Amino acid sequence: MNKKLMAVLLTGLMTSQVQAAEWQALPETAPAPADNPTTAAKVELGKMLYMDPRLSSTGTVSCNSCHNVMEGGDDSRAVSMGVHGQTGGRSAPTVWNSAFHSVQFWDGRANSLEDQAKGPITNPIEMGMKNHDQAMTVVKDIPGYKAYFEKAFGKNSMNIENAAKAIAAFERTLITPNSAYDRFVKGDKKALSKQQQDGMNKFAELGCVGCHSGAAFNGPSNEIGVGFYAKFPTFADNDYVAKYKLTDDKGRGGVTNNAAENNMFRVPTLRNISDTAPYFHNGSVKTLEEAVRVMAKTQLNQDLSQQDVKNIVAFLEALTGDYPEISMPRLPASKGSSVVAD
Repeated sequence: MNKKLMAVLLTGLMTSQVQAAEWQALPETAPAPADNPTTAAKVELGKMLYMDPRLSSTGTVSCNSCHNVMEGGDDSRAVSMGVHGQTGGRSAPTVWNSAFHSVQFWDGRANSLEDQAKGPITNPIEMGMKNHDQAMTVVKDIPGYKAYFEKAFGKNSMNIENAAKAIAAFERTLITPNSAYDRFVKGDKKALSKQQQDGMNKFAELGCVGCHSGAAFNGPSNEIGVGFYAKFPTFADNDYVAKYKLTDDKGRGGVTNNAAENNMFRVPTLRNISDTAPYFHNGSVKTLEEAVRVMAKTQLNQDLSQQDVKNIVAFLEALTGDYPEISMPRLPASKGSSVVAD
């Protein structure tokens, strides 16, 4: 962890003047694993697969259905809708800046974007394919895809591993730098208003940076495969817990079957947070103002004044960066046949 940020966490020495050197700007490129370097051909194929609803059993649900890159990278729903109108139990996290997460999914059950990309395809509620072989049979039966796979990976490369690598490569381009906050920490003292600077100070003073630190505000480290989790709620003796059903989901404990990890969740990014309502793993909170109040009480046992809430929200709004322009791809046509089984 950055030594100056560690000093803030340990001693709370944030003064009334925001010190930009203690904060990190978002990188403009995302790290890629050694076995999947980012190339233009992979990104092109990955965007097509990401947008293609034919990877679902009904031909109606794509990755973009729940993680809409034409908007905030989510679906603006409390819980997402998959095939046959089924809904799951969790809110879709934004895909923007997901490359900076150390693990994927709310419960960290995937160590990488490549692992994550394969999960929804065979989830019976999400995309509903029986298995990955069925999904790749559909892709192979669409004549135009072969050339894109060969361009990205070479001959005989149409398999689920390469499909996932392509989707992950596309997702690593989904970065939103140059927010007002980023410009501020790079030296533009006018990039943040006084209210936003006050909110930034309060954010640090309260201890929010204990979890929401680093360039993506999702933890002190983004080492791939090493999850950074927090118990939510930490303080359960308040009305918010029952009102928003915050303890119903076991989180990480549901994956590991370790009771000590119940209600532990991967810390989400706060980047573009004002564009990704509703909030929390179950999408139970509709507004950012309420989310700030809930977090202060359940994680820090603090009751905030209305002015503090407004200031922190103003700061969080300054974390919205520049969205790169995304054009919809022309998908290869399914010629003369349907991809949906009778």
